[in-house]
Amino acid sequence: MAAQQRKTGLGKGLGALLQQETPSSSPKNKAADTPKSKAPNSPAGSINFIKIEQVAINPFQPRTEFDEQALKELSESIETQGLIQPITVRQVGKNEYQLISGERRLRASKLAGITEIPAYVRTANDQQMLEMALIENIQRENLNAIEIALSFQRMIEECNLKQEELGDRVSKNRSTVTNYLRLLKLPPVIQAAIRDGDLSMGHARALINVGEVEKQLFIFKEIVEKGLSVRKAEQLVREVQQAREQKKKSGKTKSALTFQYQKIEDDLASKFATHVKLNVKTSKGKGAIEIPFDSEDDLSRILELLDW
Repeated sequence: MAAQQRKTGLGKGLGALLQQETPSSSPKNKAADTPKSKAPNSPAGSINFIKIEQVAINPFQPRTEFDEQALKELSESIETQGLIQPITVRQVGKNEYQLISGERRLRASKLAGITEIPAYVRTANDQQMLEMALIENIQRENLNAIEIALSFQRMIEECNLKQEELGDRVSKNRSTVTNYLRLLKLPPVIQAAIRDGDLSMGHARALINVGEVEKQLFIFKEIVEKGLSVRKAEQLVREVQQAREQKKKSGKTKSALTFQYQKIEDDLASKFATHVKLNVKTSKGKGAIEIPFDSEDDLSRILELLDW
């Protein structure tokens, strides 16, 4: 029985590049889930069975982590129902293919012990490969915000796109793209928390608006230790910024460090995840480094970072 074609959730950028055709029929049995043709050199655009061992992972893949439990569940589904949605590859040699999209499906098929996999075979150069892979991954729900930001950055740098053009490719407005890219300017410890799901995008947006690294780290620490909501974090950001303005008006700001010393101070603050003060006392570069701690546990943490 003919089934209605189902529209995919792909952005217009990927759809335009791949121009995928959805099969018009939906067979009932596992063997009919995929085409009977096994010719690996069929024209681009067709669906073929190819050996899994002939498919190399996409070197442009921006996704770095896969949920093992979800992969196991998908592999069990593939064992029972077969692979419903083909992967997409490009042919790079005789019986040699390179994955464009569908790494999760490929991994799950390997776990299921499948030796051949249905695939769309496309023609694409390296830049198209990168753009296809990035867009395909950006559309998925389980990419974390840092992975999305890194994908956006790669598209801008390696595909020579402006932020507005990137927004058109991934169906997002420019301000959304900008907010993701700004995440990459946060200290590494904060980026890691966002990546690991310990800090929400709402918290991250609040921290982005704080200029100084040491203040970002202070607020981040308060969010984590006190379990602050996004609203409370935004309030704390406003309080910190107001205090800074009042300090400037009172003329009590510390003597400015040179760019080189400021960079050292910021890097140390990021490393120790706490406020670090670099005091340069003479023109010969003499001074001191102050690393405060809040408790014995905090001191132990800092000493461990120092390999003490």
